[in-house]
Amino acid sequence: MASAMGIETALPQDMVLTTKLQTAINWCRRSSLWPMPFATACCGIELMATASSRFDLARFGAEVMRFSPRQSDLMIVAGRVSVKMLPVLQRIYQQMTEPKWVISMGACASTGGVFDTYAVVQGIDQFVPVDVYVPGCPPRPETLMEGIFAIQSIVDRDGMPPKGGLRRPLQLAIEPTHVTRPQPTPLTVGLT
Repeated sequence: MASAMGIETALPQDMVLTTKLQTAINWCRRSSLWPMPFATACCGIELMATASSRFDLARFGAEVMRFSPRQSDLMIVAGRVSVKMLPVLQRIYQQMTEPKWVISMGACASTGGVFDTYAVVQGIDQFVPVDVYVPGCPPRPETLMEGIFAIQSIVDRDGMPPKGGLRRPLQLAIEPTHVTRPQPTPLTVGLT
């Protein structure tokens, strides 16, 4: 005989639980975000670190990175986007199912960063609707996790989009939660 090891052992057999259906649906949706990574530069390394064991994005239900847009509902654009890559980015966004969200990760995806050239898009929000901006060059994994938490709170609050209508992007900006410490030793470049 197998022994029960789940939550059913702690709950009485004749217990009744009531909740709103919309609350249960929102909880399921926010706890199972499937990111579609669009990583092109150093921000992609930080995105990979977010899913590693040290930061463990799996605790929050967003660890299943899908490289198929038809199975994804959260696009994370990490790094610079060139003009040649832009049609691919837009096509991937169009292929994602509704409701869908977009995180612009890093200075390059949000504003073009240090690449103020004709070949780099100066902010992806001109071409796809962005819900959350994660600042930094590159942003730390904790900051990206704050952005994902912001998406989860959007899912909890908004619920399903209206019938026949599309959701409007919120365009939130996440503030860094860490403080940069000074260098441990003074800089002595060029001094003899």
